Amino acid sequence: MALGGCGQDTPDSEPEPEKSVAVKDTTAPAAGTDAPSGAEQGTPMADRVATIGIINKRNNLSQDVELKPGESKRVGSVTVKLEACEKTPPWEEPPETGAFVQVQVQERISNDDDDMEWHQIFSGWLFKNSPSLNVVEHPVYDVWVKDCAMSFPGE
Repeated sequence: MALGGCGQDTPDSEPEPEKSVAVKDTTAPAAGTDAPSGAEQGTPMADRVATIGIINKRNNLSQDVELKPGESKRVGSVTVKLEACEKTPPWEEPPETGAFVQVQVQERISNDDDDMEWHQIFSGWLFKNSPSLNVVEHPVYDVWVKDCAMSFPGE
């Protein structure tokens, strides 16, 4: 058994017992906080308000819409639905604001037909300070997040 001296397991040898490693629980609240483990920090999701900017590039008209999670708003031929919005706490760096939105546009089915149909053109997170991470790509409409109104304990 030449492999026995190399530290390699041979078919006749027993495997080494697994070693246990202590892992720090990072989900628990920091000392001195009253928040229960796993609790939502800050304003509850249902009470947050996102400000979403919409621009029609054909006529250069822009509009800001305010939405709570679950709400949608139609502006011309575009509908924006807010699923969630988040903001980093003021004590964290770098600051970031994001919103999970779904964007639908009403478009003609074909050039010869006057029938209109809704198409989802975007579903995902938009970030205020990093707009190039996710972009709503459409020839007529641009949609971006401007703010997420929420507060944190201690503010």
